[in-house]
Amino acid sequence: MKNKSYIEGRREVFQDLSNLPKDEVLIMLNFLKYKQDENEKGFSGRVLYQQYLKAATPFIKKAAAELIFFGSPKMMLIGPEDEALWDDVLVVKYNSPESFLNMIQAEDYPSELRAEALEDSRLIYCNSQFVK
Repeated sequence: MKNKSYIEGRREVFQDLSNLPKDEVLIMLNFLKYKQDENEKGFSGRVLYQQYLKAATPFIKKAAAELIFFGSPKMMLIGPEDEALWDDVLVVKYNSPESFLNMIQAEDYPSELRAEALEDSRLIYCNSQFVK
């Protein structure tokens, strides 16, 4: 049995985000697993995700978001030895829930390109106790 993949968010979770305090800084932790097979144009998931980031950059800038980290996990130091690592990890800081939600709901936001690139993902909201 294939494990369930998570690409799209649930509406009720995004509603919960909109109920956070307006000045709440959001740190979004993204775990990314790319599609390995090439699409009909010959692009791998990793290449498609790079295209997504390029297309999303104007939206990220408009949201005044900050890409804090983007990299590839290399070794499990604490955790199950047999657990597969994610392909990449991305950490983004948003100044408010509204800026994040406006960005992902904006007309022409390239969410379909993100979905085309990924086999699986996790998007985790972390509160920012030390980052302001």
